[in-house]
Amino acid sequence: MSIKSFISKSESIKDVIRKSSRLIPDEMYIKFKYRWAFGKFPDLKDPKTYNEKVNWLKLHDRKPIYTKMVDKYEAKELVAEKIGREYIIPTYGVWESFDEIDFDRLPDQFVLKGTHDGGSISICRDKSTFDIPAAREKLTRSLSKNYYWHGREWPYKDVKPRIIAEAFMEDKETAELRDYKFFCFNGVPRALFIATDRQKQGEETKFDFFDMDFNHLDIRNGHENAKVPPAKPATFEKMKELAGILSQGIPQLRVDFYEVNGQIYFGELTFSHWDGMVPFEPEKWDRIFGDWIDLSIVKNQQ
Repeated sequence: MSIKSFISKSESIKDVIRKSSRLIPDEMYIKFKYRWAFGKFPDLKDPKTYNEKVNWLKLHDRKPIYTKMVDKYEAKELVAEKIGREYIIPTYGVWESFDEIDFDRLPDQFVLKGTHDGGSISICRDKSTFDIPAAREKLTRSLSKNYYWHGREWPYKDVKPRIIAEAFMEDKETAELRDYKFFCFNGVPRALFIATDRQKQGEETKFDFFDMDFNHLDIRNGHENAKVPPAKPATFEKMKELAGILSQGIPQLRVDFYEVNGQIYFGELTFSHWDGMVPFEPEKWDRIFGDWIDLSIVKNQQ
């Protein structure tokens, strides 16, 4: 059955994805979801844009090491071996269920998050007022989900669901934890965006894109720009160097860092920014980013 005839028998593409996601093969699912997000099907035979190529890589670039690289616990050891343990946020513990956590042994401030997904995070700024029931509900619900099914990002398929406790981090100068996310292509950082206002009550997260000379780029992707672009981090050049090291030999990888009081800390590694399903504005940047991805790295290994 063709994709178009399959869709014609359904109420909508969104309805197909919601009701039958686990029954649909990866490639067909990706095409459905892309059509829903962009209003057109992706060209997965001869991909040209960033989002098309990211979705092609989901299907064709599946190295076992990628599973450890996206595991928020396992990735720390891999990264420490490559760039040094001084860039790793301290870990207080890792557990397979919420009820295994001994809160008496945790400091007054900490962060709990799932090792296997994105977004399942509970921040404790004061243990005496920390809402443990709410954290239990959120993280336990997260443990029951396999993040792979959301967008068919293969690296997440076999990540063991766990909860990790890390040190609470906040930069004194910015009064927040800004995220510096580098788009890297076979060891070469080409662009980054800075995520700000992520934990501010009543504020929408802001994304601001920059090139490798820290020129602000006219890009919107998932979130609006900040009214005042964030300042260049003091450790910018070192972050670029470390991002290049961590992304060597990989067609496309987003490498995330934090800067806290002048110190760099590793955040996470992401193979599919926004799952390859969020448009760039202006649209030309989807093609510009796409031109930076060399798929022959993967094709020559097949």
